Amino acid sequence: MPHLKRSLKLWHLLVYGIIIIQPTAPMGIYGVVSNIARGHVVTTILIAMVAMLFTAVSYGRMARVYPSAGSAYAYVGGELHPVAGYMVGWSMLMDYLLNPIICAIWCSAAAANILPSIPYAAWAVSFVLLFTLLNLRGAKSSSNLNALLALGMSLVVVAFFACALRYLALVARPVGGQWLVPFYDPSTFAAPRVFHGTSVAVLTYIGFDGISTMSEEVENPRRNIMLATVLTCLLVGVLSAAEVYVAQLAWPYRGPFSESAVDTAYVQIALRIGGHVLFQVLNATLLIANVGSGIAAQFGAARLLYGMGRDNALPIRFFGALSNSTAIPRNNVLLVGAASLAGVFLLTYERGAELLNFGAFIAFMGVNAAALVHYKWRTTDVVRFPALLPLCGLLVSFFIWIHLGRNAQVLGTAWIAAGLCLYWLRRRKHVPRRKDDGTLGGSLLAP
Repeated sequence: MPHLKRSLKLWHLLVYGIIIIQPTAPMGIYGVVSNIARGHVVTTILIAMVAMLFTAVSYGRMARVYPSAGSAYAYVGGELHPVAGYMVGWSMLMDYLLNPIICAIWCSAAAANILPSIPYAAWAVSFVLLFTLLNLRGAKSSSNLNALLALGMSLVVVAFFACALRYLALVARPVGGQWLVPFYDPSTFAAPRVFHGTSVAVLTYIGFDGISTMSEEVENPRRNIMLATVLTCLLVGVLSAAEVYVAQLAWPYRGPFSESAVDTAYVQIALRIGGHVLFQVLNATLLIANVGSGIAAQFGAARLLYGMGRDNALPIRFFGALSNSTAIPRNNVLLVGAASLAGVFLLTYERGAELLNFGAFIAFMGVNAAALVHYKWRTTDVVRFPALLPLCGLLVSFFIWIHLGRNAQVLGTAWIAAGLCLYWLRRRKHVPRRKDDGTLGGSLLAP
């Protein structure tokens, strides 16, 4: 019987986590966060990093207990209740399905700008097919490609830092307290705006939880999943803070970016510090980063569906099947590819991005709650701060979740309602029927 192969090492997980988050993650949201937080982008990035580290610890701890491809779905279902686990898995599924969609949308629009003679629809179909075909090749192939993507993005980030440092030394020449203004500017600082900006800056880290979906394909998962999850958040946080710090020094906050420039604010800074060459290279790098993120997100979505299908939360014959030749959930990869293809023509980038956090933070709250229950009351395993860390992660995640935009709340609630309807229909299908003699016939299957 085919099964997932344990072929991935710690470095594969780190590369996968960094790619799905993207080393260039804060660049796309830089202008939005700057406008909200009045220039305190680096502060919001660091606050968000601390918040996500709490949740990363909970993910790592629960992966030791449930080395399952279902990730948060398995943790919450096992520790709290199967229904709660199902709803967390359903919410997280929305997150994973949306990620490759918005990546394909962004890549298609960017590529159309480079070669406008090729229509958007052709680019959209091409990128979705690319994501799907590479994931059909298996986990190891995806990880090796991710390594190349990580290397390319790292080189561009190094080049950006070199140009930025040269610009700061020869042109901007900050002195004294100007070095600290990106962290705290008394003339513009307002705590509510910084916290609001933090709720957006958390997007920098979205995707780190995907590491735990590969627990059944990792060597020594009890050690490596925990290390990879925490280290990914820490590395991305430090790198992101450095990226926005030098950008704020090179282009100090003098007021909000205009509506036409807010989405491309970071590449405009690259134009200032490195000229047209750096501007074009960074544009290309962001395109490559979104390709890598889309591939990795589809990889995680397929394995989440596999975990739910294997547990019969979704029809097991389709979702719980593995390919005999490649030992990957081929049906799920193809289904996610089809959903992505539909999504690129039905959604906008902005609407898809708004919905991402809704599903992600339901999963975060669920995993923190599961870690709290397990390590505080249900195990004799000794860990440090068994209640404090998951409780902090739960409260921070809830605080961010209730401050999401109205559109995300409405559409996310509709997705949850659809999941509950599907759950009810599957339970009703398997409810035992009473025979004529008064006995029960049939079987009650776990949905």
